[in-house]
Parts: sequence; C-alpha cells; structure tokens
Amino acid sequence: MPNIKTFTPAGRLDSNNSAAFEKELLAALDAGDNHILLDFTDLAYISSAGLRVVLLTAKKTKASSGKLVLCNLNESINEVFLVSGFNAILDIQTSKDAALARF
Repeated sequence: MPNIKTFTPAGRLDSNNSAAFEKELLAALDAGDNHILLDFTDLAYISSAGLRVVLLTAKKTKASSGKLVLCNLNESINEVFLVSGFNAILDIQTSKDAALARF
C-alpha cells in the first residue's frame, strides 16, 4: 500500500480558510505525498472556494500519478458534490476503511 497522507478539515471550508488548506495540501504534494485522503468527518460546510481546492488537489494528484479519495461526507456536503457534478469525477467513499481500500 502506498504512503497515504490524510487530511481532516473541520468546521467550514470556505473563502476564509481555503487558501491555508490549499497551501497545506500543496506542501504535501510538493513533498512527494501524492496519495491523499480527505476525511470530511468533521466538516460541516464547503463553499465554492473549498470545492476549488478539492478540484485542484485532484488534478495535481492525477498529474503526479497519485490518487485523491474523499470519505465521510455529510448529507449537505454530499448534496453540494452531487449538484456540482464533482461526485462523477472524484472518488468518494462512505467510510475511511472503504476510502483506504481504494489506494
């Protein structure tokens, strides 16, 4: 199994903190961690700024032959991913165990 870097954002992922989260993710990718798990267990809300960070991370992991998997989306966040169509282009799993199995 590859080395998997897990991120667990909490609360809100919006224009107030998405730049800092993006910086964290890009630092991991720059360090060679191209297998990223985003565990949204503690995330209550995601805005378009947060979605942009997720999409950017997906593109960068793919470009580096890595993988991005998301898990534990609450009902409202899952709805945002459905409406935006991101569920069709991202690997979204219901549990952390299921997500880890995707690597």
